[in-house]
Amino acid sequence: MKPETLEKGAEWLRSAGLRPTRQRMSLAALLVGDGQNRHVTAESLYDASRSAGEGVSLATVYNTLRAFCDAGLIKEVTVDGNKSYFDTRIDDHPHFFWEDTGALTDAPQDELRIDSLPRAPEGTEIAKVDVVIRLRRS
Repeated sequence: MKPETLEKGAEWLRSAGLRPTRQRMSLAALLVGDGQNRHVTAESLYDASRSAGEGVSLATVYNTLRAFCDAGLIKEVTVDGNKSYFDTRIDDHPHFFWEDTGALTDAPQDELRIDSLPRAPEGTEIAKVDVVIRLRRS
């Protein structure tokens, strides 16, 4: 990996107070090194790291993604309750899920309108609302 890509990843880790270990730096560089937002699964990030010649196990990828979530660097987006994507864009925004390819992409936030939500049960509050719009090609 290019030194500037690794440095961008290390900077990202330091911004959240995470120690820049070799594995974290290589995964961070793959996620944010080029400045683009990403939607990845643990498996796709693992594949990308192997393609880049990094010796990171799938378990390490899962653990590192969890640490990045806990540090507020990425958001987890769950599709179908059993498929998780990790988004480097951490503001609240809707997503398109493409059923034919399994890809997750950002949807236009300015076109989304939610007029009301059901009342939360007594003793609870709504923490957040995730919007995933499933697309099927016609």
